[in-house]
Amino acid sequence: MHDGCSGNFENGQEVVDTVRMMGFAGMPLPIPLPVSCHNCTEGFVLATFEYRCPSCGCVHAVTPCHAFDPDNVVSVGVDY
Repeated sequence: MHDGCSGNFENGQEVVDTVRMMGFAGMPLPIPLPVSCHNCTEGFVLATFEYRCPSCGCVHAVTPCHAFDPDNVVSVGVDY
């Protein structure tokens, strides 16, 4: 279960797990977000709610309620 747009997450893993649980992981974002990888700092466009950096494979995610702002994108690491 999730708390909707008021949900609080303590880390990137909780965001990724929630996006996966909700079935949004592979769905396209309403507007793709330009971001910098939190691991290798390479720039890329986050096209889906869960996305791997094309350079290093670090998993990034954003919840549907916060998909309008690149500052809301979090990462969980390469091995997740």
